[in-house]
Amino acid sequence: MKITVAITGASGAVYGVSLLEYLLKEKHKVNLILSPEARLIVHEELGVSWGSCYSETAELLKKRYPDTDLVYCNETDMTAPIASGSHPIDAMVVAPCSMKVIAAIAHGLSSNLIERAADVTLKERRPLILVPRETPLSSIHLANMLTLSKMGVWIIPAMPAFYNHPKTIEDMVGFIVGRVLDRLGISNQTYTRWKEEIT
Repeated sequence: MKITVAITGASGAVYGVSLLEYLLKEKHKVNLILSPEARLIVHEELGVSWGSCYSETAELLKKRYPDTDLVYCNETDMTAPIASGSHPIDAMVVAPCSMKVIAAIAHGLSSNLIERAADVTLKERRPLILVPRETPLSSIHLANMLTLSKMGVWIIPAMPAFYNHPKTIEDMVGFIVGRVLDRLGISNQTYTRWKEEIT
């Protein structure tokens, strides 16, 4: 599949990075967009340096994920192929998705490539999956997510299950990443499903 993955500045960068790495491992083509804040959060939460500007990040990603079908897109580049509906993309995921980005997508602002790519995904009626990471949620947040849900957007909050008795952070992250992969129609074993044997 050809999938656009965007990582924004909300806490929970591990969701986006884990999803990215799973897709690349399974040989999917990924167009990656990072907000400037996302690079900071990746460093803060995961201890991984992805640089401070587009060229530096592009070089670091190339070294970190060699021999993969990864295309890194500059968040400010509104001429990128994924900014157009004529460019074939199967789906888009924003993980984690900040409330700012959710608001922008819900109201069609398209002020940067993340927002524009999501807008294109909506207008072309392609699958769009958002993984919001915020608590508590205000009425504005809820209204924006309801607006998007009514458009057919899948909202998958970063709410891990506990029926599978997670033992590590990776177990909890795997649950959310697995639910996203399920919506993409990608077979995965990243989490224990309800009533499966727990080992």
